[in-house]
Amino acid sequence: MSKRLIVLLAGVLALAIAAAGCGSSDDSTDTDTASADVTITKAQLIAQGDAICKQGNEEIEDGFERYAEENDIPKNQEPSNKQGVEIVETVLVPNLTTQAELIRGLGAPEGDEEEVEELVDSLDEAIESAEEEPEALFNEDTDPFGDVNQQAQDYGFSECGEE
Repeated sequence: MSKRLIVLLAGVLALAIAAAGCGSSDDSTDTDTASADVTITKAQLIAQGDAICKQGNEEIEDGFERYAEENDIPKNQEPSNKQGVEIVETVLVPNLTTQAELIRGLGAPEGDEEEVEELVDSLDEAIESAEEEPEALFNEDTDPFGDVNQQAQDYGFSECGEE
């Protein structure tokens, strides 16, 4: 699995997560993406989401590089499928899950609640698919993040969902 694919997947997932909204600091366990206490514009959501995606992509790239170094994978060599699965399980999925949790606290812009909810739900489904079948990420035809990446780009994100 190439670094480009990992970064692409991370960007898509991060975008989807960012579209879920930027959150309040309360300790509420409410899982709705739209919060009555938070008002966010679409521009703010996109800016904050893209910042989250950019940081997440950097963390995933750093994690990939650490994994490659710890496992003696030369810079010009792709990891084996087994190593790729381990990267998905130990680097990609945990990072994207954390991003989703952080973004879940964000509010959705008024009028966009349903679209943002769909985006976040798609992200959750993609993460679950990646956990259940990490090998699917190695094939563009079965990549569980393909649709959510497109949704993020269609919503207006540039860092998130970037291909």
